[in-house]
Amino acid sequence: MASCVRVTGITVGVVLVVAVVVGSITWAILASKGPSAPKLKELDWWENTIIYQIYPRSFKDSDGDGIGDLKGITSELNHFVDAGVGAIWMSPIFPSPMVDFGYDISDFYNIHYEYGTMADFDELVARAHELGIAVLLDYVPNHASTESEYFIKSEARESGFEDFFVWADPVLTEPNDVNSRTVPSNWISQFGGTVWEWSEARQQYYLHQFAIEQADFNFRNPAVREEMLNILKFWFNKGVDGFRLDALPHMFEANPDDFGGVYPNEPLSGNMFLNETQIGYTTQEYIRDLIELYDVVYEWREFADSYQKDTNSNTKILLAEAYSNITMTMLYYGDERGRFGAHFPFNFGFITSVDGRSNARDFVYVIKQWLVYMPHGNVANWVFGNHDTNRMPSRFRTNMVDGLNSLNLMLPGVAITYQGEEIGMRDGYVSWEDTVDVAALNQGNASTYLLYSRDPARTPYHWNGLSNAGFSSGSSTWLPVAEDYQDINLAKQKEDTRSHFKRCCTYGELVFTAR
Repeated sequence: MASCVRVTGITVGVVLVVAVVVGSITWAILASKGPSAPKLKELDWWENTIIYQIYPRSFKDSDGDGIGDLKGITSELNHFVDAGVGAIWMSPIFPSPMVDFGYDISDFYNIHYEYGTMADFDELVARAHELGIAVLLDYVPNHASTESEYFIKSEARESGFEDFFVWADPVLTEPNDVNSRTVPSNWISQFGGTVWEWSEARQQYYLHQFAIEQADFNFRNPAVREEMLNILKFWFNKGVDGFRLDALPHMFEANPDDFGGVYPNEPLSGNMFLNETQIGYTTQEYIRDLIELYDVVYEWREFADSYQKDTNSNTKILLAEAYSNITMTMLYYGDERGRFGAHFPFNFGFITSVDGRSNARDFVYVIKQWLVYMPHGNVANWVFGNHDTNRMPSRFRTNMVDGLNSLNLMLPGVAITYQGEEIGMRDGYVSWEDTVDVAALNQGNASTYLLYSRDPARTPYHWNGLSNAGFSSGSSTWLPVAEDYQDINLAKQKEDTRSHFKRCCTYGELVFTAR
């Protein structure tokens, strides 16, 4: 451990920050309880583990087609054992047209063909469990692909599916003139442009808070909520240990019944640098963080707990993804009525509130804010990166990697890491011609796309310094491999005692030492 502290100034700094923050909070708890030491509860399997996010398309390709797959993940499960990882969370692996690379799901009950088969999935789960690694899936309840059976049946007004999605009549700017048709409201999609798309077949608009091809479910329809539980149960029966719940703030939108039968226009934000097609031009108060969504999350938690009890299985965990203010975020844990929600909402403070210019005080603020606002008796978590934001070394500085990884592991609760952080992978350069991210394609151009693109954080994993960084034996890869792969790769770092991977004796040994 001493060798770890000597590595860089930032490591020393963050260790001191952790000591001050955790020490002061611990002192306050003990002081309030008197001279007797507090009783320590036995921790459940997930409460102080390391969760490793895998972006399957970029992790390991087993068949040479340039796309990562399930067999590739299975072949490298020992990497997680070496790193002390207790759970892997895979970004969506379900069938999809890949407009948003898996977040536009067309079949919630199967495996995308490029990633393998259900037999491959079963093998992965079985092998992971043999190694003591839990398996979490990325679940996208807010929307489905417009190629899904749900949407096809709803668009055709098939019985039982008529209201599976959010449909709305057009607004006519000229009474009785169908040619004056316009959208029901001024709401803006997360990927830019209106949230409303016209369906010629149904002669109505449908709502999509993300891409046009991602239609929003109608969660005010009990049949939709029942189907969501059916999906959870199917994958629990397959041995899945939990889910990351995607895009939860967007599950509900203003109810036209509360506004005289129309969808209300949102107030303008006043940001003079944005136009009417850009997210942030309006306040978004009618399309996110509506209080109704928490009832659904609490329903899912009740279902997961009941499943665990009925099957006498390990705890099935639910993790809430929400970029919301701290008050709305904490409601995902539960409410004042004693209802439980997600086991924890993701803590994005280290992504949204600090960067390479931040000082120790900024880090202290992020840590204390979460621990102070978190409801009593719950579990904290810490996140430095994911597939939707620039990689940690690119947002901060390369010489901060070891310190930030150490901080993540030393803080109380669950440490969450994104693939490549353990070796200090940086953003890869992806040209406009090679860009595939729908967020960049919708909102950017050849000059501005990097402001929106998530592709640089999704380039293939660097296994070694050979062709394609050892990711694929194919002639090309779905995104270009970053140019620095010969300098930054796992094989090289396993041979270097002062590498990111080896420093502090790998993730697992650091956790053992610090916790």
